[in-house]
Amino acid sequence: QVQLVESGGGLVQAGGSLRLSCAASRRLFSINAMGWYRQAPGNQRELVATIISGGSTNYADSVKGRFTISRDNAKNTVYLQMNSLKPEDTAVYYCNAHLLGSYYWGQGTQVTVSS
Repeated sequence: QVQLVESGGGLVQAGGSLRLSCAASRRLFSINAMGWYRQAPGNQRELVATIISGGSTNYADSVKGRFTISRDNAKNTVYLQMNSLKPEDTAVYYCNAHLLGSYYWGQGTQVTVSS
C-alpha cells in the first residue's frame, strides 16, 4: 500500500503558475508509475501527466508545453509544475500511484484559475 498527500493548490490568475506536490509514504522506486489527474465539476476525472519508474513522462495534449511532472526520490515526492495557467485548468487535482496492480489516490487539492 501507499498513502499519498497532495499540497500546493490555490487560487491564481490566468497566466500564473502553481506547483503541486505529492508526498508518498514509500520509496518512489518501488512504485510502477505516478501521475496527476484532475476533475472539474460535471466532468470525468482525466489524466494530466504521468511519470514511470524509469523516468519517462507523458502529458495530456491540453497541458503539453505548460505543465511539467517531476520527482524527487530522496523526498519520495512527485511534483507538477503548472505554468501559463488557464481558467479551463480549474479542477481538483489528484495524485495517483500504480503499485503492484493496484491504484491509489490522494485526497485531492483544488486549483482555481481566475480570468
